[in-house]
Amino acid sequence: MYSFKNDYSEGAHPRILEALLQTNQEQEEGYGEDCYSKQAVALLKKRLGREDLAIHFLCGGTQTNLTAISAFLRPHEAALAAESGHILVHETGAIEATGHKIISLPSRDGKVKLDRLEAALEAHTDEHMVKPKLVFISNTTEIGTVYTKKELTALRDFCREHGLLLYLDGARLGSALCSEENDLELSDLPELLDAFYIGGTKNGALIGEALVICNDSLKEDFRFHMKQKGALLAKGRLLGLQFLELFKDNLYFELAAHANRMANMLAEGISKAGYSFFSHSPSNQIFPILPNSLIARLEKKYLFFVWEKIDEEHSAIRLVTSWATKEQAVEDFIQEINSFNKNK
Repeated sequence: MYSFKNDYSEGAHPRILEALLQTNQEQEEGYGEDCYSKQAVALLKKRLGREDLAIHFLCGGTQTNLTAISAFLRPHEAALAAESGHILVHETGAIEATGHKIISLPSRDGKVKLDRLEAALEAHTDEHMVKPKLVFISNTTEIGTVYTKKELTALRDFCREHGLLLYLDGARLGSALCSEENDLELSDLPELLDAFYIGGTKNGALIGEALVICNDSLKEDFRFHMKQKGALLAKGRLLGLQFLELFKDNLYFELAAHANRMANMLAEGISKAGYSFFSHSPSNQIFPILPNSLIARLEKKYLFFVWEKIDEEHSAIRLVTSWATKEQAVEDFIQEINSFNKNK
């Protein structure tokens, strides 16, 4: 069984494992005060083009989202997210468990739209309701779409005009920045966002996300929030070292580009076989619509999610490629589809 279920089925890139092994016996300070974490912070600041950023390493995406969002909001304030947003659908109510409501915004492509934001603000008018304060977006989105610089700039301008914070979940930021349709640079993000994180778990790291806080008003006492939420890792060196390895050259982007190439190969093969897609996804997640009989056949050899029922005979599935996806596995998957078409 070969997995196209997610982009964290494999462990870590060999270079990261080697770096962890080579430094394993060294004694270092704990809780992110080690030399590797400090070097990684300095390197990321250089890559991002800003020295005034606050950068913190956390273990996973849900932990990062709940720690950051709960720290940024006052008790009566709420987050806004697309109806498919990760914090709304796939984080077990982590944000709500900290006391903050999430306002759901309709969205066909996984992106937050200005008109939906405006409608939400108009619907929350006084102190008898929660106060919308933070706009949550992800890049790539949960259905594989990618924000353009124009879209992010428009969101930033809207948020500033209405006193909202703009926060980006970057679990698959590498895939977004390496997409053929991307026009953003990593260094653009601090100017467009109040905070965001650079995902490592889904792009070659064993574990780890790098939270970047750009807005000065959000920086104070953040390590207190991390400790309170169980996010201040004693062996923080393990996180910092991984980001140092990923960003000391272009490894982070090379791994993401490979994942995107494998997804593109899958998409081209499936399209040539005559099948359409649930969404336009120029990233490492694709959502082909296939006959249920073909899905049942594929499930005997491959792992993936059945995403949504389309009609009585067809469903959309999600295929995710990673930094470690083998080209042969992609070719075999396409061949299985072609074989089904010949025999039906």
